[in-house]
Amino acid sequence: MPRLRGVRGAITVEEDTPGSVDAAVRELIDQLAGVNAIDPCDVVSAIFSATPDIRSRNPATAARSLGWTDVPLMCVSELETDGMLERCVRVLLHVSVADGRRLTPVYLGDAARLRPDLAAVAATGGAR
Repeated sequence: MPRLRGVRGAITVEEDTPGSVDAAVRELIDQLAGVNAIDPCDVVSAIFSATPDIRSRNPATAARSLGWTDVPLMCVSELETDGMLERCVRVLLHVSVADGRRLTPVYLGDAARLRPDLAAVAATGGAR
């Protein structure tokens, strides 16, 4: 019986340009899908967030331009806080998983600092 699972990921963007946001979102989605053997048709929905210094492209728009046209997508702005990580895109994927397995989060670039405990698990390919 399929189960709904959530998996998180984050990546930093080199610069605030549409091309850089598209490249970062592609890398994040590709890594999440690859590490977790996620088929795009199993993605139920995705919530992206971006830090306030990313204004050139909405990460959900970037995902749509990469072919995620049948997945309900939403993007929200991260709460601006002192010392926050700059130019960061986060995602929470909701995935239908037939085998009930746990999914592995992916934190790339400087975003690995957000959750070093989870980034280390993802680097070794272990489930969490």
